[in-house]
Amino acid sequence: MDYFIHSRLHYSTKRQYFQELKASFESIKASSLTSFIARRFEEDSFSAPYHFHPEYELTLIVKGSGKRYVGSHMNDYLAGDLVLLGSNLPHCWKTTKAGKDEKSISIVIQFQQTFLGEGFFAAPETKNILRLLNNSGHGILFNGNTTDVQKKMEDTISERDPFKQLMTVLSILNELAVTGEHVYLDSQIAYPALSLNEKERIHAAMGYIVENFQNNISLKTAAAKVNMTPGAFCKYFKKMTRKTFIGVVNDYRVDFAIGQLVSTEKSIVEVGFESGFNDISNFYKTFKDRTKLSPLSYRKTFMNQVK
Repeated sequence: MDYFIHSRLHYSTKRQYFQELKASFESIKASSLTSFIARRFEEDSFSAPYHFHPEYELTLIVKGSGKRYVGSHMNDYLAGDLVLLGSNLPHCWKTTKAGKDEKSISIVIQFQQTFLGEGFFAAPETKNILRLLNNSGHGILFNGNTTDVQKKMEDTISERDPFKQLMTVLSILNELAVTGEHVYLDSQIAYPALSLNEKERIHAAMGYIVENFQNNISLKTAAAKVNMTPGAFCKYFKKMTRKTFIGVVNDYRVDFAIGQLVSTEKSIVEVGFESGFNDISNFYKTFKDRTKLSPLSYRKTFMNQVK
C-alpha cells in the first residue's frame, strides 16, 4: 500500500507559480489502493500557499505555530489545532514562530464526499457525519479535548491494513460529528453556495490579500486579478464579504499586529510596519478603531492579564 508520508518541499519549487495564481487550485489524487489520502507533512515552515480543492480536508497541527487562514478568517494556531475544511474552501497555515531546530508537522486527511460511493452518507447511521460535512463549508475548529482523534489520525498514517485505515477515518468523522465543542471560522461568505466563477473570483481576491497584506497592496491590482474595474470590484467585494476591500485588508493587518504585540517584544513602530502599515499614525488610528485600545495599551492589558 502506498503511504502518503512526505514533506511539502515540492511546493517550494512551485511557489512563484502559485503566488501568481493566488488562491491556487490544488489537484489531489488518491492511490489506486485507497479512496482517500492520509499524509504527514514535515518541514521547517509550512509552505503551502493559500489554495483550495474539491476534497474535504481534516488538518491536525502536530507541531508548529503561526497564522491560520480559512476563507476570510485569520487566527493563530498552535500544536493541537484541528480543523475540518469544506469542499473548495480556500486555506493555508503560515509558520510565524519557528525556532532554529523546530519543525512544522501536520497530519492531513483528504477525501471527496462520494469517496465511499454516492449516497453513503445519506444512510441513517451516518446522518451526523453528513451534517458535519454540510457545515464544514465555513471551516470548523474543534476546540474541545481532541486527544483521541489526534491519536486516531496518527494511527491512520501508520496503519498498514487499508480496511482498518478506512474504519479509523470513519470513526474520526463520527467522533467529530457528535462533539459540541467547535466553532465555525468563516461566516462571511457561503462558499458552497457560490457558482464556480464566483468562487474563482473571491478566492483570487482573498488570496491576493493573504499573500500581500504585510506589504504594499493595491486595489487596482486586486481588481485586475479578477478581471474587473476597481469600481466594479469594490461593489462585488463588499457584496461578497459585507466589508470594504481596505476594511478586510486592515482586519488582517490588525490581527497580525495583535499577535506580534502579545508574543514578541518588538517596538510598536516595528510591529506597525511589519503588519503592513506604512504610516504609523494610521496604524494607531486603525488599531484603536478596531480594538478600542492603542497598541501599547493593548500590550500592557494583555501582559497584566497573564501575570
